[in-house]
Amino acid sequence: MTFSVAIVGRPNVGKSTLFNRLVGRRLALVDDRPGVTRDRREGRARLGDLEFTVIDTAGLEETAPESLSGRMQVQTDAAIASADAILFLIDARTGPVPVDRSFADLVRRSGKPAILVANKSEGRAAQASLGEAYALGLGDPVPISAEHGEGLADLYDALREALPGQTAQHAERKARSRRDDQAEPVEPAEPATIRVAIVGRPNTGKSTLVNRLLGEERLLTGPEAGITRDSIAVELSWHGRTFQIHDTAGLRRPSRIEAKLEKLSVSDALNAIRFAEVVIVLMDSQAPFEEQDLRIADLVEREGRAVVIGMNKWDLVESPAGAVKKLREETDHWLPQLKGVPVVAVSGMTGAGLDRLMQAVVDAHVVWNRRASTSALNRWLAGVTAAHPPPAVSGRRIRLDYITQPKGRPPTFALFASRADKVPDAYKRYLVNSLRETFDLPGTPIRLTLREKANPYAAKRKKKR
Repeated sequence: MTFSVAIVGRPNVGKSTLFNRLVGRRLALVDDRPGVTRDRREGRARLGDLEFTVIDTAGLEETAPESLSGRMQVQTDAAIASADAILFLIDARTGPVPVDRSFADLVRRSGKPAILVANKSEGRAAQASLGEAYALGLGDPVPISAEHGEGLADLYDALREALPGQTAQHAERKARSRRDDQAEPVEPAEPATIRVAIVGRPNTGKSTLVNRLLGEERLLTGPEAGITRDSIAVELSWHGRTFQIHDTAGLRRPSRIEAKLEKLSVSDALNAIRFAEVVIVLMDSQAPFEEQDLRIADLVEREGRAVVIGMNKWDLVESPAGAVKKLREETDHWLPQLKGVPVVAVSGMTGAGLDRLMQAVVDAHVVWNRRASTSALNRWLAGVTAAHPPPAVSGRRIRLDYITQPKGRPPTFALFASRADKVPDAYKRYLVNSLRETFDLPGTPIRLTLREKANPYAAKRKKKR
């Protein structure tokens, strides 16, 4: 096990900027306005030869516990409790403010090793207020600039001093790991982690569902729509399989997105879709198949991800008997490009249907990776063209010669034909539907590319000329 470090401080002191600097990627949303971060986010950080878990947190504020800011404070308290050390950030340009002093007391009461970090220390103006930071009672301030990457060497030294035991053990583990890498592997590889993104309209219960899967209040939830901003990744173990679940911000229609921060949140959600293997499109069972639901499902299909439809808030359905079957029929009607996609009724509040949902994710992942042999595909091609030959175009019949599957994830097929650009879209849909049924590919995106075979006699004719 490695050690973990939580970054805490009042809003807009640069916690997310430092988090991104330590993990080496722009994972957390950053904006000039305060209060951008709401959920706590974890990442794998590297500082010199140290590798550890870093936790980004919401800004500390004095507020009522039942308010949104109060619930954000609970997430920060959980991060402090789980961390081995705390980086307490202040703004070096303004110096400590009264709220910094009250929260410094909170950090001291935690009993965790704390490092006072004076961020935004670039320039002469910041140096003048560093002396005031000693009044916080957290030792010498470490001046850094997270935005420009300055002062990280001093932060490394402070971290080694604050956690001498853990950092020494980390160095020993790294040396042992290098020795083990040179030896022959003896243990079989574990099943790969399945990357899952949960997407949907605002207030469909995505964060509540993730919390129920984890069995803890890991993500911030509430009646307000649009609470989630960052795409938060959490690890989940279910029946011996490991998953990386990405909770995402609610996706509204593009015409309704005006604020810069919401655009950043949507961009973060779209990236989660692109890097996922399976996407759970979560709908509200009280109002399924809204126009935006269909847009989101179509977007996921165009990205080529495996799809599972989750009907959340099933505990509110008055007559559930037979309702799932009806929803499956409606899904095939509204989403013909994903015919046969699994539809699972779940409740993030009660936990009903979670096992069925995760099994559907595993099954969809298997289908998404499925491959068919070339011989079986060409037997299928002979049968399907005999039953329904391709139409003639301008008096000339199209000939389908050969088909193969060059790759999976999603299943992708290359069909060689004469006059490939003349094959009607309706006939392509007929072929795709037949592939889906014959090779058991329900609900997964299917890519069918038509290619025209090179004419072997064309080169000879050119030579004769």
